[in-house]
Amino acid sequence: MEKNEQAIRELIESWMKASAEGDLPKVLSLMSDDVVFLTAGHPPMRGKRAFADSSKNMEGMKIEGKTEIQEIQVAGELAFAWTNLTVSAAPRSGVAVKRSGNTLTIFQKQSDGRWVLIRDANMLTANPGSAS
Repeated sequence: MEKNEQAIRELIESWMKASAEGDLPKVLSLMSDDVVFLTAGHPPMRGKRAFADSSKNMEGMKIEGKTEIQEIQVAGELAFAWTNLTVSAAPRSGVAVKRSGNTLTIFQKQSDGRWVLIRDANMLTANPGSAS
């Protein structure tokens, strides 16, 4: 496996682990300042600050996720990953919200050699029988 592809796989793994641990500073370190997240039915979420603000709604939630990488392509300083993602978010008392679907994520290599997430299109939908 090519070095850049391995680095992107490790970034995805770090993102999933940090999300499960509620480690917002770690998650934020994996994205660019001008990151953009696209989700169905919502306006684009622009920037780390917006992501951090929206994450406040997840405080106290238990997050579990599984990602299956379908494809990674690297072209110079840019790369994309297509994944199949399943996420469950459960409040301390209540029913878990489970969503799954595809994501398409674009990464950019920084001058220090690190890869960061710069754009993400998330097509997750509620699983049947899950709270929405």
